[in-house]
Order: sequence, then structure tokens, then C-alpha cells
Amino acid sequence: MADDLSAPLGQKKSSKKRAAIPAVAVRATAAVLGAIVAVFALWAAVANDPLGGEPFARIKIDIRSADKGSDKVKAGAKAEAAGPSVMGAESAAMPAAGPPGSQMVTIIDGSSGKRQEVSVPGAESGRSGSIDARLLEGSRHGQIPRVGIDGAKVSDVYARPFDPAKAEGPRIAIVVTGLAVSSATTSEAMSKLPGPVTFAFAPYGTDVDRLATRARGEGHELLLQLPMEPFDYPDNDPGPQTLLTTLAPEQNIDRLQWLMSRFQGYVGVANFMGARFTANDQALAPILREISKRGLIYVDDGTSPRSLAGQIAGANMLPFAKAAMVLDMVPTPAEVDRALVKLEGMARDKGFAVGIVSALPVSIDRLAAWTKTAESRGFVLVPITAVAAKAKPS
Repeated sequence: MADDLSAPLGQKKSSKKRAAIPAVAVRATAAVLGAIVAVFALWAAVANDPLGGEPFARIKIDIRSADKGSDKVKAGAKAEAAGPSVMGAESAAMPAAGPPGSQMVTIIDGSSGKRQEVSVPGAESGRSGSIDARLLEGSRHGQIPRVGIDGAKVSDVYARPFDPAKAEGPRIAIVVTGLAVSSATTSEAMSKLPGPVTFAFAPYGTDVDRLATRARGEGHELLLQLPMEPFDYPDNDPGPQTLLTTLAPEQNIDRLQWLMSRFQGYVGVANFMGARFTANDQALAPILREISKRGLIYVDDGTSPRSLAGQIAGANMLPFAKAAMVLDMVPTPAEVDRALVKLEGMARDKGFAVGIVSALPVSIDRLAAWTKTAESRGFVLVPITAVAAKAKPS
């Protein structure tokens, strides 16, 4: 009866019996597994392997010392790697007090625990386009500039080499603004303008980091443009994360750090718009103090006569430069040429002058033509750091 109840409906009972596994096969399998376990236990007892049998690879690290008194220092270290990660050897990098870009690296041997500290020279800053890790600080928005623990400042490390003793004649610094908004225009500026021309990058370009790295690699000093509140805000909106007079200082500094994290390698910052913001002492002062604290310079584009940036920069010993004029206020070839002649006159009278120009095709073309003949007329084209000086406190 039990068989009839458990049989599938509508089907006849099967008279076949299930095949039984021989007892001999079971005992043989158990014996083999037991032997494998015994061999592994014996190997673990006598083998001297702190990694417990994990796969490992041996690599040799050859490090050139950054010390001037030695030619080459080779340090060998074992690194046991399990899968894609390196196990058994650790390295901790910390800022060094040696040449710019160098780091002290601690190598820990995974087998013996022996530590060895070596100095690793970093890639040169300046024209190489590389970023100095000493001058970076983590924030909730990403990496932002800082003064190194050895006192190294961003504005010094990333400055274009300039020898004042060889600069005979009035100095002129030109800043091209609005770069990175258009990759094509930015590439055109890099191809037509010489290294001493300073490039100011907007923080919103999708390819801003790559373009900024390329510009530094070609010898240009960089500025970060900070969007600031104009008088007709929000009808005239500079863009996301604009610094506003209606926000608390902590909120504006948080926005500033977001802007600072967009790319690295700039020597300073410059205002973008900001007639209302730069005229408000309570709003502007905390921002300029933060900029000074991070080893940068500040460039005022000169478009607002109410700007308090020069006074506040002086009170905080912040390196400061102010543009004498916007060269393409009227963006036509004739007007740009006329403005450049006027800028030359200002440079002769004062010894130096700063001009601001937008990243417009006509402006880039006229500026490129001017740079080819400026030296023959006795002028020295210099990067922005060559004319930015610490103002006296007032």
C-alpha cells in the first residue's frame, strides 16, 4: 500500500533498485582525504612559512637616493603578493625635507620585520606637469593645496623659473582667463602663446584636469578662477559653488575648497566676477585668509573699483597682483592692439603691468602676434608670480 501511495500517478511502479555505492570505494576515498590532511599538517609543522602557504612573488626595489653625498643607493626588499595586492611588505610615504617632490619611504620586510627608510626623489615640478604630494591635503571634496610641513609654498614650487637679474626692461604679465570651458580654444591658446603667458582656468570644464596638466607641462603658470557674487546676482550667475555674501564664512570656505579640488598645480587664484563679494569685507576677508594659509597668491582682475582685495591681502601678507586693464573689453583686433599699446605705456611708467584677456579667438590671435615683437621693443614678458608681491599691512 505504501508503494502504491508513493508511486507517481498514472505511472506503473518501477521494479528497478537504486545502485548502492560499494563500501570499499567509500573507505578508499576517506583514506585518500585523510592522507592529504596528514601531509598538509606535517608540512605546516616543519615549514618556516609565516604566510601559511599563500602564493608570493619576489621583487627587487632599486631606489636612487636623493642625498647629494651619494651616487646610488640600492635597497632590496621582499614583497609577498597574494592575488593583485602586495602582502608581507608595507611602505609608508611621508613628506621629506629634501629636494622639492622627494619623499621618505619606509620599507618593511614582511619576513623579518626589518625597517629601512630611503629618500625617493619625486618628479620635478614646474614644467613637468607633475603634482608635488607634499602640497596636497585631503578634504571632503578631494585634494586641495596646502603649505608643506617643510614650509614649501604652492606659489613657489609651481612658479615658472624667472631670474630678475636677467630681466632688463619693464615687465608685463598677461593672464588669459576662461580656459577649460572649451577644449578647442584652450588647445589653441597653448599652441599659439609662449610659456610666460599665465593661464587662468575655470573650475567647470569636464576636461579641466588634463588641460591644466598639459598647460603646466608646456611651461605656463596656472590660476584657478573663483566665481564670486556680482551685484546683479542671481540674474547674472557665475556658476555652481559661487561665493556669496549671504552665506556664513564656513559655508563659503567649504565652497572654496570644492573649487580648489577641481585640479591642482596652480600658483594662485583669481576672481571671476564678484563686484559685490569683493566689496564686502566680512565676506572676502575669510576667503583671502584661507588662500594665504594655503600658500597661494591672489590676482584681482581689476574690473571692480570697489574691490577691497588689495587692502585685505596686505593685512594677511598674501601675495597680490592687480590687473591694470582688460585688454579685450572691446573684442576686435584693432581695439585689442590699442589696449596692448596702452598697457606698454603703463609698464614703462610703473616698471611693470598686468593685463587680463579673455580666451576668445581674436584675443588669442592678437596677443600671439604681440608677444613675438614685445621683446624687440624692450619689454619682458613674465609669469604672474614675477609681479605678485606681498603688500605691506595697512
